[in-house]
Amino acid sequence: MKNLFSISAVFGGAVLLSACVVEAPHPQRPVYYNPPPQPYYTPAPVIYDEPEPQPVVSVYIEPPIDQPPPIRVEWAPPPMLVESPPPMPYDGAIWTGGYWVWEGNWVWAHGRWSAPPRRGYVWCNPYYENRGGSVIFVNGFWAAPGVSFVAPSFNVNISVGIVAAGVVRGPRPIGPDGVFVPPPPGSHRGYIVPAPIGTSPAVVTSAPPVINEGMRITVNNNSRVTNNITNVTNITNVTIVAPASATANGQALNSSVPAQSHLAAGMRPVVKAMAPEPATAQAIPAYVPGRAPANLPPPQVVHAEVPAALSRPQARPAAQPPMATQPAPQPPAQPGPQPGNRPVPQPQTVTPAQPDHHEPPLQQQRPQQGQPVQPFQQQAEPRPTPSFQPAAPSQPDHREFQPPGQRAPQAQPQTEPRPMPSFQPAGPSQQDHREFQPPGQHAPQAQPQAEPRPMPVNPPPVPKAPAPAMQNQQPYRPEGNRVERPEQKQEQHQEKKQDVKKDGKQDKEKRDHE
Repeated sequence: MKNLFSISAVFGGAVLLSACVVEAPHPQRPVYYNPPPQPYYTPAPVIYDEPEPQPVVSVYIEPPIDQPPPIRVEWAPPPMLVESPPPMPYDGAIWTGGYWVWEGNWVWAHGRWSAPPRRGYVWCNPYYENRGGSVIFVNGFWAAPGVSFVAPSFNVNISVGIVAAGVVRGPRPIGPDGVFVPPPPGSHRGYIVPAPIGTSPAVVTSAPPVINEGMRITVNNNSRVTNNITNVTNITNVTIVAPASATANGQALNSSVPAQSHLAAGMRPVVKAMAPEPATAQAIPAYVPGRAPANLPPPQVVHAEVPAALSRPQARPAAQPPMATQPAPQPPAQPGPQPGNRPVPQPQTVTPAQPDHHEPPLQQQRPQQGQPVQPFQQQAEPRPTPSFQPAAPSQPDHREFQPPGQRAPQAQPQTEPRPMPSFQPAGPSQQDHREFQPPGQHAPQAQPQAEPRPMPVNPPPVPKAPAPAMQNQQPYRPEGNRVERPEQKQEQHQEKKQDVKKDGKQDKEKRDHE
């Protein structure tokens, strides 16, 4: 009994489950929304702060022979100054100086033409390195033949340069670690320009001022081939590269300048901060670590000449943030027309054009009762017709309604008739009274005047009525190209036979008569 009950329960549950219908979930309609507008990033204008007048000590330095020991300075050298090198006085002269040197403070070593102290010696430019926020400085020197510059090692203990009394410290170097040169004239103090070893500081003289990090110098090597041997000559050009965010004018820089000191120093600067002339022509010895600095002349104030383009705020170019992409909103679904209800198009409201005083407005033809409603079609505005004043009194212009899409024929302008010249009839002939002329003289005869001919009046063109259509009209053909019908050919043949019979009968009668 229990088994029967369980079997019936299982069977009943299977029947109930088979009758269940699972309805698929309805797809959800996407909901579109417009996010609030995002504010655009407006870059702040670049305001270039003009350099304040600075006191500068300008001296001639007696460069050492052989490489001097390095020194450590706690702040960066000031921006470069501008010099105008004179022409080379003699062959073999080398432009030395024109850079910042340490003499208890950063002192300007004025440039001049010098001869090598010994035969074969070459000039080595000064060395600046940013190492841990301090400047490692090696003064320029004369190198013996075959001797190359050796950068200071990290394992060597470098002495700190002695600071003279009353010197105000400047900002530490701002930029990456490594070799650098001072920034261009008029730059903000503290910034440095990374450059390769041996680069002359004068190469940045013609560059725009620096207000941020990013300017750097790269070297272009020029090579020539002689007898299939490549000889690398001295560096002749360097390239100055800077992004727009680093320059005071807000423009990117990629310029090639001469690598030689006297050529680079003679280029036109952007900010003209002229180096003062030394108070004395006597050169002072170079600084040696562990020894007190030499006595320096009083400083001179340098005023920088800034162009007007840098005095005004410059708008820095900046990329706009990308806008968030969103799906295009779809219009809500409109219910379609139900069966039995025919949609009637709604006519558009069109403002009729103002008619002229001589042209009555065209009225729209309305559909009669029982006719299907046709969608309204906008008619093209009629072109204005030039108005002419005819001689006869004007009659009202009655025009018939033209269906849309067809243009009503325009009336041809009528030519205004010209007035006929008036002629007076000749009066009775008067007696010809001529004065007596002595023999041999002839009285002047009057020239006959030509009567003006009346101008023909062109009647207004009369529109020709179309010729009535003719039924069974045969096309015109010339005499030689006429097409004869078979009936005509048969009639002509019968006529010829009758003529032949008639002629034969006449001949017979004539013979009988003879």
